[in-house]
Amino acid sequence: MKRDYSRLTRPLVRKDGVLTPVGWDEAIATAAEGLSRYGGDSFGMFSCSKATNEVNYVAQKWARIVMSSNNVDSCNRT
Repeated sequence: MKRDYSRLTRPLVRKDGVLTPVGWDEAIATAAEGLSRYGGDSFGMFSCSKATNEVNYVAQKWARIVMSSNNVDSCNRT
């Protein structure tokens, strides 16, 4: 079986400009820290019209509650 080297097999975090393999706890903490720098008017979410209503609902709830942003849109109008 040929291995696909284009796929990530573990989380990576950029440290001093270099992607370094880390555990999931550190990767999630790093992502949360990065997202916490943004919010309100500096954050916007655009969802897909091919997603289900349930997925779009969860996406807008996340943007509004977690990111404190009302900047939510989807391409459902097209």
